[in-house]
Amino acid sequence: MTSKYLLSIASFCIMTLFASAQDNDMLSLLKDSVTTEYTTASFKTDRVINLHSLENTAAGNLDIKISHRFGFFSGGAYELFGLDQASIRIGGDYGITNRLMVGVGRSSYEKTFDAFAKFKLLRQSKGAKNTPVTLCAFGSIAVKTIKPSDPTRVNYFSSKLYYTGQLIIGRKFSKAFSLQLSPTIVHRNLVEKASEKNDILALGAGARFKLGKRTSLNAEYIYVLPNQLAPEYRNSVSIGFDIETGGHVFQLHFTNSTSMIEKGFIAETIGDVSNGDIHFGFNIARTFNIK
Repeated sequence: MTSKYLLSIASFCIMTLFASAQDNDMLSLLKDSVTTEYTTASFKTDRVINLHSLENTAAGNLDIKISHRFGFFSGGAYELFGLDQASIRIGGDYGITNRLMVGVGRSSYEKTFDAFAKFKLLRQSKGAKNTPVTLCAFGSIAVKTIKPSDPTRVNYFSSKLYYTGQLIIGRKFSKAFSLQLSPTIVHRNLVEKASEKNDILALGAGARFKLGKRTSLNAEYIYVLPNQLAPEYRNSVSIGFDIETGGHVFQLHFTNSTSMIEKGFIAETIGDVSNGDIHFGFNIARTFNIK
């Protein structure tokens, strides 16, 4: 009886260990099968309107952008409500990886060249890795090449340089709604008046409301902290529509900002919305697969 009893116990222990090992193997397989799903299409393109969005140009893709602003509506019939005037920027954005993109551009406004880089530090995701927000680091440099207003004085090249540093923090809350915040610092080597600051601190906010499969409503507002700019400058406010048509994305919008780069629309917006100082404008984006 004793040997049979011991044999039964031994058999039970072996079976228990075997079943436990199988359970552990199944749990391991189940864990391995859970993947990380990254959030995509928080915005239609890598711009909200003026602000950079959470999105990057995909790796190996070249995104050619043409941005255009007509004059202010307040110009009235004599200026054909702004259609007689125009400001334009042409640029190219390239995705080095899905997390790192770079870009260059040239604006007619003050004949400015600019270059930037944007990197995704965090990507909103769920599954094996749950990250509630997307976090991007953005940096740009711009040089103004318009002839100086006073050619008789010494005009240093460094006086034409501007720098921007920005974090973009946002989340796609649903298929229809995305929101982001963009704390920003703009440094200007030279300012027009002694009362202005060389370093400008601002907070931008951008939102997207999906209206249909290929259309969305976008809005953004940039708040510049007090006592940094001359009294004639205003906070940038914009609203518009994105329309996707295959390889193109058309962005139609209304904004009080003339410039289409950070140092301009953050620190140099002069349009007073209450006086009708609003531009109608558009961005056209066309993506080409290079690699």
